[in-house]
Amino acid sequence: MDIAFTVHLPVDTGSVPFVRGLCRQALVHLRIERVVIDEIALALTEACANVVQHAGDQAEYEVEVAIDDRLCRISVVDGGEGFDPAALPGRDAHSPLDEGRGLLLMQALVDRLDFRHESDGRHRVTLEKRLTPHPPLRPVDPV
Repeated sequence: MDIAFTVHLPVDTGSVPFVRGLCRQALVHLRIERVVIDEIALALTEACANVVQHAGDQAEYEVEVAIDDRLCRISVVDGGEGFDPAALPGRDAHSPLDEGRGLLLMQALVDRLDFRHESDGRHRVTLEKRLTPHPPLRPVDPV
């Protein structure tokens, strides 16, 4: 079964747990392993939190989720200023809570992380994670 949806969200802190919950419920419905769900949810949280923190005066952002049997692909799109991920400090600089650490976290949690400046001026962060579904339930043999 494939699940796909797009949501337009206000740039506020309440939108982050909302979209995380939507994505989590879709993955649970597809019986994806709990650890994989948690990793996707955390990476999505970080991507959305970055938009909320850095989108400036933008009123909304968009989250596109596409899940099939093998892959979860999430794009977070906003019209903010954007940034150059290569310009962020290296891994060994300062505290783990400094700017740019969320990107390192996302990189560690997903299989592919991509940043794009779209032709319409918006910025897109795409997260991809391979999925490992639980095996189907088997009926219990009668005793």
